Amino acid sequence: MTSTRRRLLVLVAAVLVLAGVGTGAVLHAAARADRADRPHAGDPTVRAGRLTLGRQNRLLFVNAAAGPHRTAVASVPRTDPGGRRTGSGLTCARFYAAAGTGICLQSNPGVLRQSNRALLLDADLRTERTFPLAGTPSRARVSPSGRFVAWTVFVSGESYSSAFFSTRTSVLDTRTMKLTPSLETFSVIKDGKPYQAADVNFWGVTFATDDDTFYATLNSANKTYLVRGSLSRRTVTTLTENVECPSLSPDGTRIAFKKRVLSRTDLWHEYVLDLKTLRETPLAERHSVDDQATWLDDDTVAYALPSDGDVRSTDLWSVPADGTGKPHLLIPDASSPAPL
Repeated sequence: MTSTRRRLLVLVAAVLVLAGVGTGAVLHAAARADRADRPHAGDPTVRAGRLTLGRQNRLLFVNAAAGPHRTAVASVPRTDPGGRRTGSGLTCARFYAAAGTGICLQSNPGVLRQSNRALLLDADLRTERTFPLAGTPSRARVSPSGRFVAWTVFVSGESYSSAFFSTRTSVLDTRTMKLTPSLETFSVIKDGKPYQAADVNFWGVTFATDDDTFYATLNSANKTYLVRGSLSRRTVTTLTENVECPSLSPDGTRIAFKKRVLSRTDLWHEYVLDLKTLRETPLAERHSVDDQATWLDDDTVAYALPSDGDVRSTDLWSVPADGTGKPHLLIPDASSPAPL
């Protein structure tokens, strides 16, 4: 009887300790969120307003500045990216838009696990359809016509520098609402021959203007490849190695991408690849870029880098696409740029 009572007391004590730890964690997270929701001195000014994807010459992005619009989709004039921001009521972990179609990837913490979903948006940022995600949001893209949307999530692992990670990349036809849950169902042609492997992963889709061709990263056997794919034929073909998170230029001739500079590290440099010659041009950015770059125009690419002193926040930078010049701070406290 004494032994049973002792075990019961130990069990009760353990439950109380776990409850205390859980309560403390919740209170700490709430306090941190409260601090993040308060504007800080010197932070960019954000005002509430109506955003539309139909308005030209605007640059949309996810606002990372502390305050009530933190993680909200915001907008600035493309000619004045450092100006006052207009913030929407839509919050996203990743965002992209083109031709009146938007995609917002959300990740919300839960009691037992986080809830992840993709929101297909109309031109007024209203949700048309919602899709559950199998993991943590990583990349998002919309085709130039607005017909196709793609997203990548981490099914396991939390970054591309993890020793072990798995991704899932999906493509949605917004005209028919047909969803391809995973590009891993596509046939792979590697070095001119059919290729099959259990460890194939895809991420970082970017679309051409013909509503069929796309480019992406394929990973298998500890190597990454740039692949060109066909949505209608459901095939991908490898083009070259060591290309991650490709982004097709508006004129369709070049790919901006991050290139791993040391094997099995999280050090990447930004390059531009000429698709006709496969010649690589290193860009002037010397920091490690772990992002899928966005072309602001045919001559300039933008990307996110961690903010000084805050690894949880990023700033948007831009650099000439021909390897000349030097990096320029485009928008502080921001990520996921989408030029309209």
